Amino acid sequence: MDRLQAMRVFVTVVDLGSQSAAAEHLDLSRPVVSRYLAELEDWVGARLMHRTTRKLSLTAAGTEILPRCRQMLELSGDMQAAVSTPEDAPRGMLRISASPSFGQSQLASAIAEYVQRYPGVSVDLQMLDRTVNLVDERIDLAIRMSNDLDPNLIARRLTVCRSVICAAPRYLREHSTPQRVEDLSRHNCLTHSYVGKSLWHFEQDGEQVSVPVQGNISANEASTLLQATIAGAGVAMLPSYQAGPHIQSGELVRLLAHAEPRQMNMYAVYASRKHMPSALRSLLDFLVLKFPETPEWDVGL
Repeated sequence: MDRLQAMRVFVTVVDLGSQSAAAEHLDLSRPVVSRYLAELEDWVGARLMHRTTRKLSLTAAGTEILPRCRQMLELSGDMQAAVSTPEDAPRGMLRISASPSFGQSQLASAIAEYVQRYPGVSVDLQMLDRTVNLVDERIDLAIRMSNDLDPNLIARRLTVCRSVICAAPRYLREHSTPQRVEDLSRHNCLTHSYVGKSLWHFEQDGEQVSVPVQGNISANEASTLLQATIAGAGVAMLPSYQAGPHIQSGELVRLLAHAEPRQMNMYAVYASRKHMPSALRSLLDFLVLKFPETPEWDVGL
Protein backbone atom coordinates (compact mmCIF):
# COMPACT_ATOMS: atom_id res chain seq x y z
CA MET A 1 0.00 0.00 0.00
CA ASP A 2 1.16 3.52 -0.82
CA ARG A 3 0.57 4.87 2.68
CA LEU A 4 1.33 8.45 1.74
CA GLN A 5 -1.24 8.34 -1.07
CA ALA A 6 -3.75 6.71 1.28
CA MET A 7 -3.29 9.57 3.74
CA ARG A 8 -3.67 12.09 0.91
CA VAL A 9 -6.93 10.42 -0.15
CA PHE A 10 -8.21 10.43 3.45
CA VAL A 11 -7.43 14.13 3.96
CA THR A 12 -8.98 15.08 0.61
CA VAL A 13 -12.17 13.14 1.34
CA VAL A 14 -12.49 14.99 4.67
CA ASP A 15 -11.77 18.40 3.13
CA LEU A 16 -14.16 17.98 0.19
CA GLY A 17 -16.85 16.13 2.10
CA SER A 18 -17.32 13.09 -0.10
CA GLN A 19 -15.49 10.25 -1.79
CA SER A 20 -16.86 11.27 -5.19
CA ALA A 21 -15.50 14.80 -4.89
CA ALA A 22 -12.14 13.48 -3.71
CA ALA A 23 -11.98 11.01 -6.60
CA GLU A 24 -12.59 13.80 -9.10
CA HIS A 25 -10.08 16.12 -7.40
CA LEU A 26 -7.35 13.46 -7.27
CA ASP A 27 -8.17 12.07 -10.74
CA LEU A 28 -8.92 8.63 -9.29
CA SER A 29 -11.90 6.30 -9.63
CA ARG A 30 -14.39 6.03 -6.78
CA PRO A 31 -13.46 2.34 -6.13
CA VAL A 32 -9.77 3.27 -5.89
CA VAL A 33 -10.59 5.97 -3.32
CA SER A 34 -12.61 3.44 -1.30
CA ARG A 35 -9.76 0.95 -1.47
CA TYR A 36 -7.22 3.49 -0.21
CA LEU A 37 -9.49 4.37 2.72
CA ALA A 38 -10.01 0.71 3.59
CA GLU A 39 -6.28 0.01 3.43
CA LEU A 40 -5.54 3.00 5.66
CA GLU A 41 -8.10 1.79 8.19
CA ASP A 42 -6.55 -1.70 8.10
CA TRP A 43 -3.12 -0.18 8.69
CA VAL A 44 -4.13 1.96 11.68
CA GLY A 45 -6.46 -0.74 13.00
CA ALA A 46 -9.53 1.46 13.41
CA ARG A 47 -12.50 2.80 11.47
CA LEU A 48 -11.83 6.41 10.49
CA MET A 49 -15.16 7.56 9.06
CA HIS A 50 -18.86 6.94 9.37
CA ARG A 51 -20.21 6.61 5.84
CA THR A 52 -23.88 7.15 5.02
CA THR A 53 -25.65 8.14 1.83
CA ARG A 54 -26.22 11.67 3.13
CA LYS A 55 -23.32 12.49 5.38
CA LEU A 56 -19.68 11.66 6.03
CA SER A 57 -18.33 12.18 9.53
CA LEU A 58 -15.13 11.29 11.37
CA THR A 59 -14.93 8.71 14.11
CA ALA A 60 -12.92 9.45 17.25
CA ALA A 61 -9.98 7.63 15.65
CA GLY A 62 -10.41 9.64 12.45
CA THR A 63 -10.41 12.92 14.37
CA GLU A 64 -7.21 11.83 16.12
CA ILE A 65 -5.36 10.75 13.00
CA LEU A 66 -6.41 13.59 10.65
CA PRO A 67 -3.91 16.23 11.89
CA ARG A 68 -1.14 13.61 11.87
CA CYS A 69 -1.87 12.78 8.27
CA ARG A 70 -1.69 16.47 7.41
CA GLN A 71 1.68 16.70 9.14
CA MET A 72 3.01 13.70 7.24
CA LEU A 73 1.90 15.14 3.90
CA GLU A 74 3.46 18.50 4.74
CA LEU A 75 6.71 16.83 5.77
CA SER A 76 6.74 14.88 2.51
CA GLY A 77 6.32 18.10 0.58
CA ASP A 78 9.13 19.74 2.55
CA MET A 79 11.44 16.82 1.70
CA GLN A 80 10.64 17.14 -2.00
CA ALA A 81 11.18 20.89 -1.89
CA ALA A 82 14.55 20.43 -0.18
CA VAL A 83 15.96 18.60 -3.22
CA SER A 84 14.31 20.72 -5.91
CA THR A 85 16.52 22.14 -8.63
CA PRO A 86 17.09 25.85 -9.38
CA GLU A 87 14.78 25.42 -12.39
CA ASP A 88 11.98 24.88 -9.89
CA ALA A 89 12.24 28.44 -8.55
CA PRO A 90 8.85 29.73 -7.33
CA ARG A 91 6.71 31.37 -9.99
CA GLY A 92 3.09 32.11 -10.66
CA MET A 93 0.22 34.11 -9.12
CA LEU A 94 -0.83 33.92 -5.46
CA ARG A 95 -4.04 35.41 -4.06
CA ILE A 96 -3.66 36.28 -0.37
CA SER A 97 -6.32 37.43 2.07
CA ALA A 98 -5.78 39.28 5.36
CA SER A 99 -7.51 41.86 7.51
CA PRO A 100 -7.00 45.49 6.44
CA SER A 101 -5.21 46.30 9.72
CA PHE A 102 -2.65 43.49 9.43
CA GLY A 103 -2.34 43.89 5.70
CA GLN A 104 -1.57 47.59 5.85
CA SER A 105 0.65 47.55 8.93
CA GLN A 106 2.73 44.39 8.39
CA LEU A 107 1.84 42.10 5.50
CA ALA A 108 2.23 44.52 2.58
CA SER A 109 5.89 45.24 3.39
CA ALA A 110 6.57 41.54 3.98
CA ILE A 111 5.07 40.64 0.59
CA ALA A 112 7.13 43.37 -1.07
CA GLU A 113 10.25 41.74 0.38
CA TYR A 114 9.10 38.31 -0.76
CA VAL A 115 8.47 39.26 -4.41
CA GLN A 116 11.84 41.01 -4.54
CA ARG A 117 13.40 37.71 -3.50
CA TYR A 118 11.26 35.69 -5.94
CA PRO A 119 10.56 37.90 -8.98
CA GLY A 120 8.79 35.06 -10.76
CA VAL A 121 5.89 35.33 -8.29
CA SER A 122 3.13 37.92 -8.44
CA VAL A 123 0.73 38.51 -5.54
CA ASP A 124 -2.87 39.72 -5.46
CA LEU A 125 -3.60 41.05 -1.94
CA GLN A 126 -7.23 40.96 -0.80
CA MET A 127 -7.70 43.10 2.32
CA LEU A 128 -10.98 41.85 3.79
CA ASP A 129 -12.22 42.13 7.36
CA ARG A 130 -14.19 38.89 7.16
CA THR A 131 -13.55 35.17 6.90
CA VAL A 132 -13.16 34.16 3.27
CA ASN A 133 -14.08 30.88 1.62
CA LEU A 134 -10.75 29.79 0.20
CA VAL A 135 -12.16 27.61 -2.57
CA ASP A 136 -15.09 29.77 -3.69
CA GLU A 137 -13.04 32.99 -3.69
CA ARG A 138 -9.92 31.38 -5.17
CA ILE A 139 -7.73 32.41 -2.24
CA ASP A 140 -4.39 30.57 -2.03
CA LEU A 141 -3.51 31.75 1.47
CA ALA A 142 -5.39 33.56 4.24
CA ILE A 143 -3.94 35.07 7.41
CA ARG A 144 -6.30 34.43 10.32
CA MET A 145 -6.28 35.30 14.02
CA SER A 146 -8.08 32.65 16.03
CA ASN A 147 -8.05 30.44 19.11
CA ASP A 148 -10.67 28.12 17.66
CA LEU A 149 -9.58 27.33 14.13
CA ASP A 150 -11.67 24.90 12.08
CA PRO A 151 -9.83 21.55 12.46
CA ASN A 152 -10.64 20.67 8.86
CA LEU A 153 -8.54 23.57 7.59
CA ILE A 154 -4.89 23.18 6.71
CA ALA A 155 -3.05 25.80 8.74
CA ARG A 156 0.48 26.69 9.67
CA ARG A 157 0.89 28.65 12.88
CA LEU A 158 2.96 31.80 12.46
CA THR A 159 3.02 33.69 15.77
CA VAL A 160 0.81 35.03 18.54
CA CYS A 161 -1.40 38.08 18.10
CA ARG A 162 -1.23 40.29 21.19
CA SER A 163 -3.31 43.36 21.99
CA VAL A 164 -2.54 46.49 23.99
CA ILE A 165 -4.69 49.07 25.74
CA CYS A 166 -3.75 52.57 24.66
CA ALA A 167 -4.87 56.17 24.38
CA ALA A 168 -3.49 59.44 23.02
CA PRO A 169 -1.71 61.88 25.37
CA ARG A 170 -4.45 64.40 24.55
CA TYR A 171 -7.14 62.09 25.92
CA LEU A 172 -5.13 61.31 29.07
CA ARG A 173 -4.61 65.02 29.79
CA GLU A 174 -8.37 65.42 29.97
CA HIS A 175 -9.19 62.19 31.82
CA SER A 176 -7.69 60.18 34.67
CA THR A 177 -5.29 57.41 33.67
CA PRO A 178 -6.75 53.94 34.41
CA GLN A 179 -4.71 52.02 37.00
CA ARG A 180 -6.62 48.73 36.94
CA VAL A 181 -8.72 47.12 34.25
CA GLU A 182 -11.86 47.77 36.29
CA ASP A 183 -11.24 51.51 35.76
CA LEU A 184 -11.97 51.08 32.03
CA SER A 185 -15.71 50.96 32.75
CA ARG A 186 -15.48 54.68 33.57
CA HIS A 187 -13.72 55.62 30.31
CA ASN A 188 -14.87 56.21 26.75
CA CYS A 189 -13.74 52.94 25.18
CA LEU A 190 -13.55 52.65 21.40
CA THR A 191 -14.68 49.16 20.46
CA HIS A 192 -14.63 46.75 17.54
CA SER A 193 -18.06 45.91 16.19
CA TYR A 194 -17.43 42.14 16.21
CA VAL A 195 -14.66 41.52 18.75
CA GLY A 196 -15.03 42.77 22.33
CA LYS A 197 -17.92 45.06 21.52
CA SER A 198 -19.03 45.33 25.16
CA LEU A 199 -16.65 43.09 27.15
CA TRP A 200 -12.85 43.08 27.25
CA HIS A 201 -10.97 40.06 28.64
CA PHE A 202 -7.65 40.17 30.53
CA GLU A 203 -5.27 38.21 32.66
CA GLN A 204 -4.43 40.37 35.70
CA ASP A 205 -2.45 39.20 38.75
CA GLY A 206 -2.72 35.62 37.52
CA GLU A 207 -6.52 35.72 37.24
CA GLN A 208 -8.90 35.96 34.29
CA VAL A 209 -10.84 39.23 34.43
CA SER A 210 -13.63 40.49 32.15
CA VAL A 211 -14.57 44.16 32.15
CA PRO A 212 -17.72 45.70 30.63
CA VAL A 213 -16.86 48.64 28.37
CA GLN A 214 -18.79 51.22 26.38
CA GLY A 215 -18.08 54.30 24.32
CA ASN A 216 -19.38 56.56 21.61
CA ILE A 217 -17.38 55.12 18.68
CA SER A 218 -17.25 51.57 17.35
CA ALA A 219 -15.98 50.32 14.00
CA ASN A 220 -15.85 47.07 12.08
CA GLU A 221 -12.09 47.19 11.48
CA ALA A 222 -9.12 48.16 13.61
CA SER A 223 -7.52 50.79 11.33
CA THR A 224 -10.46 53.12 11.89
CA LEU A 225 -10.24 52.64 15.66
CA LEU A 226 -6.52 53.41 15.51
CA GLN A 227 -7.11 56.77 13.82
CA ALA A 228 -9.87 57.68 16.28
CA THR A 229 -7.59 56.77 19.19
CA ILE A 230 -4.73 58.89 17.85
CA ALA A 231 -7.20 61.78 17.50
CA GLY A 232 -7.90 61.57 21.24
CA ALA A 233 -11.40 60.11 21.11
CA GLY A 234 -10.89 57.51 23.84
CA VAL A 235 -9.22 54.31 25.02
CA ALA A 236 -8.87 51.38 22.64
CA MET A 237 -7.74 47.77 22.62
CA LEU A 238 -5.64 47.45 19.47
CA PRO A 239 -3.42 44.73 17.99
CA SER A 240 0.20 45.29 18.98
CA TYR A 241 1.26 44.83 15.34
CA GLN A 242 -0.73 47.96 14.57
CA ALA A 243 -0.37 50.11 17.70
CA GLY A 244 3.30 49.32 18.44
CA PRO A 245 4.92 51.90 16.14
CA HIS A 246 2.57 54.63 17.39
CA ILE A 247 3.37 53.80 21.03
CA GLN A 248 7.09 53.89 20.28
CA SER A 249 6.72 57.29 18.54
CA GLY A 250 4.73 58.76 21.44
CA GLU A 251 1.50 59.25 19.47
CA LEU A 252 -0.12 56.71 21.79
CA VAL A 253 0.51 55.74 25.41
CA ARG A 254 0.28 52.12 26.47
CA LEU A 255 -1.97 51.63 29.50
CA LEU A 256 -2.34 48.81 32.04
CA ALA A 257 0.87 47.06 31.00
CA HIS A 258 0.48 44.66 33.94
CA ALA A 259 -2.78 43.31 32.47
CA GLU A 260 -2.55 41.09 29.39
CA PRO A 261 -5.51 41.20 26.99
CA ARG A 262 -6.59 37.84 25.63
CA GLN A 263 -4.16 36.60 22.99
CA MET A 264 -4.95 34.86 19.73
CA ASN A 265 -2.84 32.70 17.47
CA MET A 266 -1.94 33.86 13.98
CA TYR A 267 -2.24 31.23 11.25
CA ALA A 268 -1.53 30.95 7.56
CA VAL A 269 -4.49 28.96 6.22
CA TYR A 270 -4.63 27.30 2.82
CA ALA A 271 -6.80 24.85 0.90
CA SER A 272 -6.06 21.16 0.45
CA ARG A 273 -4.29 20.43 -2.80
CA LYS A 274 -2.76 17.37 -4.38
CA HIS A 275 0.50 19.20 -5.11
CA MET A 276 1.22 22.49 -3.40
CA PRO A 277 2.68 25.07 -5.82
CA SER A 278 6.30 25.93 -5.11
CA ALA A 279 5.34 29.61 -4.78
CA LEU A 280 2.87 28.87 -1.99
CA ARG A 281 5.30 26.60 -0.18
CA SER A 282 8.10 29.16 -0.37
CA LEU A 283 5.77 31.93 0.83
CA LEU A 284 4.73 29.85 3.84
CA ASP A 285 8.36 29.23 4.74
CA PHE A 286 9.10 32.93 4.32
CA LEU A 287 6.21 34.02 6.58
CA VAL A 288 7.20 31.57 9.31
CA LEU A 289 10.63 33.21 9.48
CA LYS A 290 9.27 36.75 9.01
CA PHE A 291 6.76 36.50 11.87
CA PRO A 292 8.49 34.57 14.71
CA GLU A 293 7.12 33.93 18.20
CA THR A 294 8.31 37.37 19.34
CA PRO A 295 7.84 39.52 16.21
CA GLU A 296 9.55 42.84 15.64
CA TRP A 297 6.44 44.86 16.47
CA ASP A 298 6.37 43.47 20.04
CA VAL A 299 10.00 44.27 20.82
CA GLY A 300 10.17 47.09 23.37
CA LEU A 301 6.48 47.02 24.26
